[in-house]
Amino acid sequence: MAESTENQFETGTVVYDPASDSVGEYQGKAGPYALLRPVGGGREWEARPQSLRPATPGERLSAGVRAANSRSFHGSQEPSAPGTDPGTRPGPAPVRDCAACDDLAALRDDARARHDGSAETDADVLLRRHQLRYHAPLLGLRDSALVPDASAGAEYETACTECPAGSGARRHPADVEAWRHGHTRETGHARYRRTVADYAVYESQVSVP
Repeated sequence: MAESTENQFETGTVVYDPASDSVGEYQGKAGPYALLRPVGGGREWEARPQSLRPATPGERLSAGVRAANSRSFHGSQEPSAPGTDPGTRPGPAPVRDCAACDDLAALRDDARARHDGSAETDADVLLRRHQLRYHAPLLGLRDSALVPDASAGAEYETACTECPAGSGARRHPADVEAWRHGHTRETGHARYRRTVADYAVYESQVSVP
């Protein structure tokens, strides 16, 4: 049976850490701190137990997609733990004499300089997609890419950062906004974390003449 904690988290529970704005798997206690590990593996980090909450479905999905992307492109390299210097994160290198690669790498470098991890991840994803489409044979990459699944709609969700309450996944943004307005009226809470999640599938790339 999984280990139970004073915060009612079991080992392996995916939780959200507001201090690092990160999602991780609960591993147990380390003195007064909770020990978390990046989804998919990596270096653990310490967090304040009282600030943790269960990750929302959208947060779990996003963390899983990032872990899958990292494994598929970087092989056995582990995701970085929160607080790791962004400049040390692995990332695809631009192909020589490719202007598109250079532009995307420049966007990533700018995001790193601003310590904007989200923008850095976005630039890496775009660079990977570009390389899978145009440079797969040269780089020895699989000729496939993760593309939006047209058969599944997006899901919208918001969670209050001042308490554990959340809207749950909804199909329409208006439903999420209605929940947020109601929660604010009832509690006076004014800060929320918004998430939009979609679904994706791997597809073979169309050859470019």
